[in-house]
Amino acid sequence: MTKIDINCDLGEGVGNEAVLMPLISSCNIACGGHAGDISSMETVVDLAIAHKVKMGAHPSFPDRENFGRKVITMPPEALYNSIYQQIESLRTVLNEQNQQLHHIKPHGALYNLAVVDENIAAIIVEVVKHFGKDVFLYVPFQSVISEIAIKEGVQVKFEAFADRNYNQDLTLVSRTEDNALIQDSEEMFQHVYQMVFRGKVTAINGVEVELKVDTFCVHGDGENVVRNLKDLILKLKQKNVEIF
Repeated sequence: MTKIDINCDLGEGVGNEAVLMPLISSCNIACGGHAGDISSMETVVDLAIAHKVKMGAHPSFPDRENFGRKVITMPPEALYNSIYQQIESLRTVLNEQNQQLHHIKPHGALYNLAVVDENIAAIIVEVVKHFGKDVFLYVPFQSVISEIAIKEGVQVKFEAFADRNYNQDLTLVSRTEDNALIQDSEEMFQHVYQMVFRGKVTAINGVEVELKVDTFCVHGDGENVVRNLKDLILKLKQKNVEIF
């Protein structure tokens, strides 16, 4: 039986955490940069504990107005401190429940910029190193941030997106494009199935590109996310794929 991890961004104000949590195996908890506060973090942590879901921090540029989806120019020290403080706020909530931080996954524009920008990637990696060798960093395969993290001794899990289309260079199709999102459940299944069993993804230009995946993200704020996720899991189980 093949095993995969499915992660989801939660605590972002959508309010569907209770229905999503039983379907996933790890969660990325918004910790104040683009969304979230202590109360929402506590709610998500309680649900994750109840459903035995691995918990990670989901820091972003400090930009709630644009939901962290706009690149913000910041001095390196200010960006480091912002990311650190966001993660630390979640770790404080976890410590109160005697829980461990499992992983860190940047959000939105910060995530996408770290894929290609060495300076931003290096700042994120330095923050992650502060939280210890047992904490994973969720990053795209062959990204700049993955290469820096591995070089610096940070454990990585390669992430792919179940509900996003790819360019040939393995960057995500911009959300400004009509074909950025995958919203049909059968299309989503075929997209994931190809990555799991063939180690490839079909880019929007039709070219198949090799990649490695340890964890698949499904966005918690996606249209029909609950229905699509249930359909995806059902179809994967029919192919002897276990969510763990």
